[in-house]
Amino acid sequence: MDIFKILSEELAEPERKVRAAEELIDEGNTIPFLSRYRKEATGGLNDEVLRKLDERLRYLRALEERKQAVLCSIEEQGALTEKLRKAIEDAVTLVEVEDLYRPYKPKRRTRATVAKEKGLQPLADAILKEDAAGPLETLAAAYVSEERGVRDTGEALAGASDIIAEMLSDNAECRRAIRDATMRHGTVTSEAGKEADEKGTYSMYLGFAETAERMAGHRVLALNRGEKENRLKVDVEIDPAPMVRFLSRHVVRKKNPYTTPFLENAAADAYGRLIAPSVEREVRSMLTERAEDGAIAVFGKNLEQLLMQPPVVGKVTLGWDPAFRTGCKISVVDGTGKVLDHLVVYPTAPQNRVEEAKRVITGLIRTYRVELIALGTGTASRESEASLAD
Repeated sequence: MDIFKILSEELAEPERKVRAAEELIDEGNTIPFLSRYRKEATGGLNDEVLRKLDERLRYLRALEERKQAVLCSIEEQGALTEKLRKAIEDAVTLVEVEDLYRPYKPKRRTRATVAKEKGLQPLADAILKEDAAGPLETLAAAYVSEERGVRDTGEALAGASDIIAEMLSDNAECRRAIRDATMRHGTVTSEAGKEADEKGTYSMYLGFAETAERMAGHRVLALNRGEKENRLKVDVEIDPAPMVRFLSRHVVRKKNPYTTPFLENAAADAYGRLIAPSVEREVRSMLTERAEDGAIAVFGKNLEQLLMQPPVVGKVTLGWDPAFRTGCKISVVDGTGKVLDHLVVYPTAPQNRVEEAKRVITGLIRTYRVELIALGTGTASRESEASLAD
Protein backbone atom coordinates (compact mmCIF):
# COMPACT_ATOMS: atom_id res chain seq x y z
CA MET A 1 0.00 0.00 0.00
CA ASP A 2 1.50 3.31 -1.14
CA ILE A 3 0.44 5.57 1.73
CA PHE A 4 1.85 8.74 0.19
CA LYS A 5 0.06 8.17 -3.12
CA ILE A 6 -3.24 7.58 -1.29
CA LEU A 7 -2.82 10.72 0.81
CA SER A 8 -1.84 12.77 -2.23
CA GLU A 9 -5.00 11.68 -4.08
CA GLU A 10 -7.30 12.16 -1.07
CA LEU A 11 -5.96 15.62 -0.22
CA ALA A 12 -5.45 16.71 -3.85
CA GLU A 13 -1.92 17.82 -2.97
CA PRO A 14 1.43 16.94 -4.59
CA GLU A 15 3.16 13.91 -3.12
CA ARG A 16 6.30 15.95 -2.30
CA LYS A 17 4.26 18.17 0.04
CA VAL A 18 2.74 15.11 1.71
CA ARG A 19 6.17 13.55 2.24
CA ALA A 20 7.60 16.78 3.64
CA ALA A 21 4.71 17.15 6.09
CA GLU A 22 4.99 13.50 7.13
CA GLU A 23 8.69 13.89 7.95
CA LEU A 24 8.00 16.97 10.09
CA ILE A 25 5.11 15.25 11.90
CA ASP A 26 7.31 12.22 12.60
CA GLU A 27 9.91 14.55 14.10
CA GLY A 28 7.35 15.55 16.71
CA ASN A 29 6.22 18.90 15.31
CA THR A 30 2.62 19.87 16.10
CA ILE A 31 0.08 20.85 13.45
CA PRO A 32 -0.27 24.49 14.68
CA PHE A 33 3.54 24.84 14.62
CA LEU A 34 3.79 23.46 11.07
CA SER A 35 0.97 25.60 9.69
CA ARG A 36 2.42 28.76 11.27
CA TYR A 37 6.20 28.37 11.11
CA ARG A 38 7.01 25.68 8.53
CA LYS A 39 5.02 26.83 5.51
CA GLU A 40 8.12 26.87 3.32
CA ALA A 41 8.83 23.23 4.18
CA THR A 42 5.24 21.98 3.64
CA GLY A 43 4.63 24.03 0.51
CA GLY A 44 2.07 26.22 2.25
CA LEU A 45 -0.28 23.47 3.48
CA ASN A 46 -2.83 25.04 5.81
CA ASP A 47 -3.80 23.69 9.22
CA GLU A 48 -6.99 22.01 7.94
CA VAL A 49 -5.12 19.99 5.31
CA LEU A 50 -2.35 19.17 7.78
CA ARG A 51 -4.83 17.87 10.35
CA LYS A 52 -6.54 15.68 7.75
CA LEU A 53 -3.12 14.45 6.63
CA ASP A 54 -2.09 13.64 10.20
CA GLU A 55 -5.35 11.82 10.93
CA ARG A 56 -5.32 9.76 7.73
CA LEU A 57 -1.59 9.03 8.09
CA ARG A 58 -2.20 7.53 11.53
CA TYR A 59 -5.13 5.47 10.21
CA LEU A 60 -3.33 4.18 7.12
CA ARG A 61 -0.27 3.23 9.15
CA ALA A 62 -2.46 1.38 11.64
CA LEU A 63 -4.21 -0.32 8.70
CA GLU A 64 -0.89 -1.41 7.17
CA GLU A 65 0.36 -2.66 10.54
CA ARG A 66 -2.83 -4.64 11.09
CA LYS A 67 -2.63 -6.16 7.61
CA GLN A 68 0.88 -7.43 8.29
CA ALA A 69 -0.14 -8.89 11.65
CA VAL A 70 -3.16 -10.63 10.09
CA LEU A 71 -1.11 -12.02 7.21
CA CYS A 72 1.51 -13.38 9.61
CA SER A 73 -1.15 -14.99 11.81
CA ILE A 74 -2.90 -16.71 8.90
CA GLU A 75 0.42 -17.80 7.40
CA GLU A 76 1.45 -19.38 10.70
CA GLN A 77 -1.76 -21.40 10.57
CA GLY A 78 -0.83 -22.60 7.09
CA ALA A 79 -4.08 -21.20 5.67
CA LEU A 80 -2.82 -18.23 3.64
CA THR A 81 -3.69 -18.49 -0.07
CA GLU A 82 -2.71 -16.03 -2.79
CA LYS A 83 -6.36 -15.03 -3.21
CA LEU A 84 -6.72 -14.30 0.50
CA ARG A 85 -3.40 -12.45 0.59
CA LYS A 86 -4.51 -10.19 -2.27
CA ALA A 87 -7.89 -9.55 -0.66
CA ILE A 88 -6.21 -8.47 2.59
CA GLU A 89 -3.59 -6.34 0.82
CA ASP A 90 -6.30 -4.62 -1.26
CA ALA A 91 -8.54 -3.86 1.77
CA VAL A 92 -8.96 -0.13 2.36
CA THR A 93 -10.49 -0.17 5.85
CA LEU A 94 -9.79 -1.91 9.13
CA VAL A 95 -13.33 -3.33 9.07
CA GLU A 96 -12.59 -5.12 5.78
CA VAL A 97 -9.38 -6.57 7.20
CA GLU A 98 -11.16 -7.82 10.32
CA ASP A 99 -13.94 -9.38 8.22
CA LEU A 100 -11.37 -11.32 6.20
CA TYR A 101 -9.46 -12.34 9.34
CA ARG A 102 -12.53 -13.51 11.26
CA PRO A 103 -12.47 -17.17 10.12
CA TYR A 104 -8.80 -17.48 11.18
CA LYS A 105 -8.87 -15.34 14.30
CA PRO A 106 -8.21 -17.25 17.54
CA LYS A 107 -11.58 -17.47 19.26
CA ARG A 108 -12.75 -18.06 22.77
CA ARG A 109 -14.59 -21.35 23.16
CA THR A 110 -17.83 -21.09 21.21
CA ARG A 111 -20.61 -23.56 20.61
CA ALA A 112 -19.04 -24.31 17.23
CA THR A 113 -15.57 -24.98 18.66
CA VAL A 114 -17.09 -27.32 21.24
CA ALA A 115 -18.93 -29.14 18.45
CA LYS A 116 -15.70 -29.47 16.46
CA GLU A 117 -13.95 -30.88 19.52
CA LYS A 118 -16.67 -33.52 19.63
CA GLY A 119 -15.80 -34.53 16.07
CA LEU A 120 -18.91 -33.08 14.40
CA GLN A 121 -17.18 -31.14 11.59
CA PRO A 122 -17.52 -34.09 9.13
CA LEU A 123 -21.25 -34.22 9.88
CA ALA A 124 -21.60 -30.50 9.09
CA ASP A 125 -19.63 -31.01 5.86
CA ALA A 126 -21.83 -33.93 4.87
CA ILE A 127 -25.00 -31.89 5.41
CA LEU A 128 -23.55 -28.99 3.38
CA LYS A 129 -23.17 -31.36 0.41
CA GLU A 130 -27.01 -31.65 0.38
CA ASP A 131 -26.89 -35.27 -0.75
CA ALA A 132 -28.94 -36.77 2.12
CA ALA A 133 -31.41 -39.36 0.81
CA GLY A 134 -33.23 -39.73 4.13
CA PRO A 135 -33.74 -38.11 7.55
CA LEU A 136 -30.60 -36.43 8.91
CA GLU A 137 -30.92 -38.45 12.11
CA THR A 138 -29.74 -41.44 10.09
CA LEU A 139 -26.64 -39.50 9.01
CA ALA A 140 -26.06 -38.22 12.55
CA ALA A 141 -26.30 -41.65 14.19
CA ALA A 142 -22.71 -42.42 13.17
CA TYR A 143 -21.50 -39.48 15.31
CA VAL A 144 -23.23 -40.44 18.54
CA SER A 145 -20.51 -41.27 21.05
CA GLU A 146 -20.60 -41.23 24.84
CA GLU A 147 -16.83 -40.99 24.79
CA ARG A 148 -16.92 -37.74 22.82
CA GLY A 149 -19.90 -36.39 24.73
CA VAL A 150 -22.48 -36.73 21.95
CA ARG A 151 -25.40 -38.48 23.64
CA ASP A 152 -27.91 -38.66 20.79
CA THR A 153 -28.58 -37.65 17.21
CA GLY A 154 -30.30 -34.43 18.31
CA GLU A 155 -27.15 -33.27 20.04
CA ALA A 156 -25.06 -34.23 17.01
CA LEU A 157 -27.29 -32.25 14.64
CA ALA A 158 -27.33 -29.25 17.00
CA GLY A 159 -23.53 -29.25 16.98
CA ALA A 160 -23.43 -29.44 13.19
CA SER A 161 -25.85 -26.52 13.00
CA ASP A 162 -23.59 -24.47 15.30
CA ILE A 163 -20.61 -25.17 13.03
CA ILE A 164 -22.53 -24.08 9.91
CA ALA A 165 -23.87 -20.98 11.65
CA GLU A 166 -20.37 -19.87 12.66
CA MET A 167 -19.10 -20.57 9.15
CA LEU A 168 -21.72 -18.17 7.77
CA SER A 169 -20.96 -15.62 10.45
CA ASP A 170 -17.26 -15.68 9.54
CA ASN A 171 -17.94 -15.12 5.83
CA ALA A 172 -16.57 -11.64 4.97
CA GLU A 173 -18.89 -11.19 1.98
CA CYS A 174 -21.97 -12.02 4.04
CA ARG A 175 -21.06 -9.66 6.87
CA ARG A 176 -20.27 -6.81 4.49
CA ALA A 177 -23.56 -7.19 2.62
CA ILE A 178 -25.62 -7.41 5.82
CA ARG A 179 -23.80 -4.42 7.34
CA ASP A 180 -24.51 -2.32 4.23
CA ALA A 181 -28.15 -3.43 4.11
CA THR A 182 -28.62 -2.63 7.81
CA MET A 183 -27.15 0.82 7.29
CA ARG A 184 -29.43 1.50 4.31
CA HIS A 185 -32.68 -0.05 5.50
CA GLY A 186 -32.32 -0.45 9.27
CA THR A 187 -34.29 1.69 11.70
CA VAL A 188 -32.84 3.22 14.84
CA THR A 189 -35.39 3.04 17.65
CA SER A 190 -35.38 4.21 21.24
CA GLU A 191 -37.62 3.68 24.22
CA ALA A 192 -37.55 4.41 27.93
CA GLY A 193 -34.48 3.16 29.77
CA LYS A 194 -34.08 2.11 33.40
CA GLU A 195 -34.02 5.70 34.65
CA ALA A 196 -36.40 7.25 32.16
CA ASP A 197 -37.93 10.65 32.82
CA GLU A 198 -41.01 11.03 30.64
CA LYS A 199 -40.97 14.84 30.97
CA GLY A 200 -37.21 15.25 30.94
CA THR A 201 -34.54 16.05 28.38
CA TYR A 202 -35.07 12.89 26.34
CA SER A 203 -38.87 12.80 26.34
CA MET A 204 -38.97 13.44 22.58
CA TYR A 205 -36.98 10.23 22.03
CA LEU A 206 -39.46 7.93 23.79
CA GLY A 207 -40.96 5.81 21.03
CA PHE A 208 -38.54 7.32 18.50
CA ALA A 209 -37.81 5.60 15.16
CA GLU A 210 -35.86 6.76 12.10
CA THR A 211 -34.00 5.15 9.20
CA ALA A 212 -30.34 4.79 10.13
CA GLU A 213 -28.97 6.21 6.88
CA ARG A 214 -31.05 9.40 7.16
CA MET A 215 -30.46 10.14 10.83
CA ALA A 216 -29.24 13.63 11.61
CA GLY A 217 -25.99 13.75 13.57
CA HIS A 218 -27.40 15.69 16.51
CA ARG A 219 -30.07 13.03 17.05
CA VAL A 220 -27.47 10.25 16.99
CA LEU A 221 -25.42 12.04 19.65
CA ALA A 222 -28.54 12.77 21.74
CA LEU A 223 -29.52 9.07 21.67
CA ASN A 224 -25.98 8.11 22.69
CA ARG A 225 -26.09 10.50 25.66
CA GLY A 226 -29.52 9.26 26.72
CA GLU A 227 -28.37 5.65 26.52
CA LYS A 228 -25.23 6.41 28.54
CA GLU A 229 -27.35 8.03 31.25
CA ASN A 230 -29.74 5.02 31.27
CA ARG A 231 -32.58 7.30 30.17
CA LEU A 232 -33.01 5.54 26.85
CA LYS A 233 -32.70 2.05 25.39
CA VAL A 234 -31.51 2.27 21.78
CA ASP A 235 -31.66 -0.48 19.14
CA VAL A 236 -31.17 -0.90 15.42
CA GLU A 237 -34.04 -2.88 13.92
CA ILE A 238 -34.46 -4.45 10.50
CA ASP A 239 -36.66 -7.16 9.04
CA PRO A 240 -34.60 -10.36 9.54
CA ALA A 241 -36.34 -12.35 6.78
CA PRO A 242 -34.38 -10.89 3.82
CA MET A 243 -31.13 -11.31 5.77
CA VAL A 244 -31.86 -14.96 6.53
CA ARG A 245 -32.82 -15.61 2.89
CA PHE A 246 -29.54 -14.00 1.78
CA LEU A 247 -27.53 -16.23 4.13
CA SER A 248 -29.51 -19.30 3.13
CA ARG A 249 -28.51 -18.81 -0.51
CA HIS A 250 -24.88 -19.33 0.54
CA VAL A 251 -25.58 -22.85 1.80
CA VAL A 252 -28.77 -23.98 0.05
CA ARG A 253 -27.86 -24.62 -3.57
CA LYS A 254 -30.39 -27.33 -4.39
CA LYS A 255 -33.71 -28.35 -2.97
CA ASN A 256 -33.47 -31.31 -0.64
CA PRO A 257 -36.40 -32.02 1.69
CA TYR A 258 -34.01 -33.21 4.40
CA THR A 259 -31.12 -30.71 4.28
CA THR A 260 -32.86 -27.51 3.10
CA PRO A 261 -34.94 -26.88 6.28
CA PHE A 262 -31.90 -27.70 8.43
CA LEU A 263 -29.62 -25.29 6.55
CA GLU A 264 -32.26 -22.54 6.58
CA ASN A 265 -32.55 -22.89 10.37
CA ALA A 266 -28.76 -22.71 10.67
CA ALA A 267 -28.79 -19.51 8.59
CA ALA A 268 -31.47 -18.01 10.85
CA ASP A 269 -29.37 -18.91 13.89
CA ALA A 270 -26.25 -17.39 12.29
CA TYR A 271 -28.03 -14.10 11.70
CA GLY A 272 -29.96 -13.81 14.95
CA ARG A 273 -27.31 -15.08 17.36
CA LEU A 274 -23.99 -14.19 15.73
CA ILE A 275 -24.27 -11.56 12.98
CA ALA A 276 -27.08 -9.19 13.97
CA PRO A 277 -25.70 -8.17 17.41
CA SER A 278 -22.22 -7.36 16.08
CA VAL A 279 -23.54 -5.62 12.95
CA GLU A 280 -25.78 -3.46 15.15
CA ARG A 281 -22.73 -2.37 17.16
CA GLU A 282 -20.82 -1.63 13.96
CA VAL A 283 -23.69 0.43 12.50
CA ARG A 284 -24.04 2.38 15.76
CA SER A 285 -20.29 3.04 15.69
CA MET A 286 -20.45 4.23 12.05
CA LEU A 287 -23.37 6.54 12.84
CA THR A 288 -21.55 7.97 15.85
CA GLU A 289 -18.36 8.58 13.89
CA ARG A 290 -20.31 10.33 11.13
CA ALA A 291 -22.24 12.40 13.68
CA GLU A 292 -19.07 13.46 15.49
CA ASP A 293 -17.43 14.51 12.22
CA GLY A 294 -20.53 16.53 11.38
CA ALA A 295 -20.61 18.15 14.82
CA ILE A 296 -16.97 19.17 14.50
CA ALA A 297 -17.67 20.67 11.06
CA VAL A 298 -20.63 22.69 12.39
CA PHE A 299 -18.63 23.82 15.40
CA GLY A 300 -15.77 24.87 13.13
CA LYS A 301 -18.12 26.85 10.88
CA ASN A 302 -19.74 28.61 13.83
CA LEU A 303 -16.37 29.34 15.40
CA GLU A 304 -15.05 30.78 12.14
CA GLN A 305 -18.03 33.12 11.93
CA LEU A 306 -17.44 34.17 15.52
CA LEU A 307 -13.72 34.74 15.13
CA MET A 308 -13.99 36.44 11.77
CA GLN A 309 -16.50 39.09 12.84
CA PRO A 310 -15.78 42.41 11.11
CA PRO A 311 -13.87 44.99 13.12
CA VAL A 312 -15.40 48.08 14.64
CA VAL A 313 -15.28 50.26 11.54
CA GLY A 314 -12.98 53.23 11.79
CA LYS A 315 -11.82 52.42 15.34
CA VAL A 316 -8.31 51.32 16.33
CA THR A 317 -8.80 48.52 18.86
CA LEU A 318 -6.48 46.84 21.34
CA GLY A 319 -7.30 43.23 22.21
CA TRP A 320 -6.21 41.77 25.57
CA ASP A 321 -6.23 37.99 26.11
CA PRO A 322 -5.65 37.48 29.86
CA ALA A 323 -3.59 34.67 31.40
CA PHE A 324 -1.33 33.96 34.39
CA ARG A 325 1.71 31.80 33.71
CA THR A 326 1.98 32.39 29.96
CA GLY A 327 1.32 36.14 30.14
CA CYS A 328 -1.37 38.32 28.61
CA LYS A 329 -1.40 38.36 24.82
CA ILE A 330 -1.92 41.80 23.30
CA SER A 331 -2.75 42.79 19.72
CA VAL A 332 -3.74 46.03 18.03
CA VAL A 333 -5.83 46.24 14.84
CA ASP A 334 -6.85 49.26 12.81
CA GLY A 335 -10.29 50.18 11.59
CA THR A 336 -10.14 47.66 8.75
CA GLY A 337 -8.93 44.76 10.91
CA LYS A 338 -5.30 44.99 9.82
CA VAL A 339 -2.90 43.85 12.58
CA LEU A 340 -0.67 46.75 13.67
CA ASP A 341 1.19 45.11 16.55
CA HIS A 342 1.19 42.12 18.89
CA LEU A 343 3.15 41.21 22.02
CA VAL A 344 2.93 39.66 25.50
CA VAL A 345 2.91 41.41 28.91
CA TYR A 346 3.08 39.89 32.39
CA PRO A 347 1.06 42.00 34.85
CA THR A 348 -0.37 38.93 36.63
CA ALA A 349 1.02 36.24 38.92
CA PRO A 350 3.54 34.70 39.07
CA GLN A 351 5.62 37.38 37.29
CA ASN A 352 3.60 40.44 38.54
CA ARG A 353 5.43 42.83 36.20
CA VAL A 354 2.61 45.35 36.53
CA GLU A 355 4.48 48.63 36.01
CA GLU A 356 6.25 47.29 32.93
CA ALA A 357 2.91 46.18 31.46
CA LYS A 358 1.39 49.61 32.10
CA ARG A 359 4.24 51.33 30.27
CA VAL A 360 3.96 48.96 27.31
CA ILE A 361 0.18 49.32 26.99
CA THR A 362 0.36 53.12 27.38
CA GLY A 363 2.98 53.18 24.64
CA LEU A 364 0.74 51.16 22.31
CA ILE A 365 -2.21 53.44 22.99
CA ARG A 366 -0.18 56.55 22.20
CA THR A 367 1.64 55.07 19.20
CA TYR A 368 -1.44 53.75 17.40
CA ARG A 369 -4.05 56.17 18.85
CA VAL A 370 -6.05 53.27 20.31
CA GLU A 371 -9.73 54.19 20.84
CA LEU A 372 -11.20 50.91 22.16
CA ILE A 373 -9.90 48.07 24.36
CA ALA A 374 -11.45 44.57 24.16
CA LEU A 375 -10.73 42.46 27.25
CA GLY A 376 -11.24 38.70 27.08
CA THR A 377 -13.11 36.90 29.87
CA GLY A 378 -11.86 33.87 31.77
CA THR A 379 -8.66 33.13 33.67
CA ALA A 380 -6.93 36.30 34.99
CA SER A 381 -9.55 38.63 33.46
CA ARG A 382 -10.23 40.42 36.78
CA GLU A 383 -6.55 41.01 37.45
CA SER A 384 -6.11 42.25 33.88
CA GLU A 385 -9.09 44.55 34.23
CA ALA A 386 -7.55 46.08 37.37
CA SER A 387 -4.33 46.85 35.47
CA LEU A 388 -6.28 48.33 32.58
CA ALA A 389 -8.40 50.49 34.88
CA ASP A 390 -5.24 51.93 36.47
